[in-house]
Amino acid sequence: MELLTDVAFLSRVQFALVVFVHFVFVPLSIGIGLIMAINETRYYRSRNPKDEAATRFWVKIFTTTFAVGVATGITMEFSFGTNWADYSRFVGDIFGAPLAAEALLAFFLESVFLGIVIFGRKKVSPKFYLVSAWLVF
Repeated sequence: MELLTDVAFLSRVQFALVVFVHFVFVPLSIGIGLIMAINETRYYRSRNPKDEAATRFWVKIFTTTFAVGVATGITMEFSFGTNWADYSRFVGDIFGAPLAAEALLAFFLESVFLGIVIFGRKKVSPKFYLVSAWLVF
């Protein structure tokens, strides 16, 4: 029962739960992104309204999984510094740069093209929309 009053233990339990959710939702969103891009390719080629409806459905599912992945990823990144400060100081020079590059490249690039996929169907050309769907994947 003393463990439930130990702040370090509770912080690490929280981190474990965040990592679990993050590592479930990130691969899930990668797979759903592929499904979304394939459906958009089918719609681009056929112009069938059913394919467009399928793409819209998968975009909604992908957006939800992406949001959960972002929320847990940001929490996880800050938890490295708060829960393992000594470890972060020790490996920060090696681990910090790839983590920052992942946040800048993957998150921001994916966010820009996801914005196009969510809001840009009628605002950009069909070919650019298709490319955006593949870049989100």
